[in-house]
Formats: sequence, structure tokens, C-alpha cells
Amino acid sequence: MKKIILSAAILLSCFTAKMASAQVSIGLGINIGSQPDWGPVGYDYVNYYYMPDIDAYYDVPAHNYVYFENNVWVHRRYLPVRYRNYNVYNGYKVVINDRNPWIRNTYYRDHYYGYRGRHDQVIIRNSRDVRYANHWRGGDRGWRGDNGWHGGNPNRGGWHGGGEHGHGGGEHGHGGGHGHH
Repeated sequence: MKKIILSAAILLSCFTAKMASAQVSIGLGINIGSQPDWGPVGYDYVNYYYMPDIDAYYDVPAHNYVYFENNVWVHRRYLPVRYRNYNVYNGYKVVINDRNPWIRNTYYRDHYYGYRGRHDQVIIRNSRDVRYANHWRGGDRGWRGDNGWHGGNPNRGGWHGGGEHGHGGGEHGHGGGHGHH
């Protein structure tokens, strides 16, 4: 009788573990369509981009930037004015799939310091990989180099974090290369 109960318990635990594994796989799925056009190519799923040039993060699922301001990490739709010269299209992005990476910001800042100033990353906007087909809008749209800062023009608004859509996502983008998983 003990063997039957033990066997049933083992079988049940294996089944439960298999179900939990399936739930994790579904939760980590694919979010290529949520990645901004200026994000690096080559990733089916991304939680965050770390931008070493400005020591800030972009939360891909929430479409928010995360940066240090007034001694706290804030989540905002746009980058602050102090980053008006940063161009999300050509700044290097590191894929980070950890939860709340800013908690370990010293690690990321130190580990990826060498990527500051690099502009050789392929972005989604420039890829013709079929996985990014939903980012294409027919023909060659060209790169405008718009970093989202519209400064003194009251008709264009303020800092929009790198794109024509005003949501920090930009119009297109590719990254490609280095990531932390």
C-alpha cells in the first residue's frame, strides 16, 4: 500500500512539475511585435533593454523607460530632457530578461560599460527578417535620425524619447547582438 501511495505521489509531482513548466513557457512566449523598431534584432522575447550610454532601461512590455531621478528609479513614458541628445536608434542596447534589473544596476553599468558609444548594432527597423514583418510599412522609409527632442517648437511637443510616435518606441529599430538572459 505504501508503494502505491508513494508511486502516486511521485507521479502527481511529476505531472504538477510538467504543468508548471508549461505555464512558464507560455508566460515567456514571444513579444517581437511589442519590441520597438529601434530595438536589437535576434530576440523572440525581451523584458528590458539596458542603454549603457545613458545608464537607463526600457521596459518593453510596459513601453516605459526606467531611469534614476531624484534618488529613485522612475518609470516614465518618455526620457527626461537631460537625454535629449541620446538617439535610441543608434545607441547600443543590451537585452536583459531579469526582473527589475535596476536593482542590480551597478552590475549592469560596470559589466556593459564597454558598450558605451558603440553604434554598430543592427536594429529591427533595418532588418528584413520575416519575424519583424509587422514592423515594415512598405518600401524604404529611410532613417531620419530623429531622437525625439523637439525643443523650442511648440507645435511638436517636448522630449518623446526617440521616435515619431511620441511613446518612446520610435518608428523602427534593430539591435542585435549582445544580451543577458
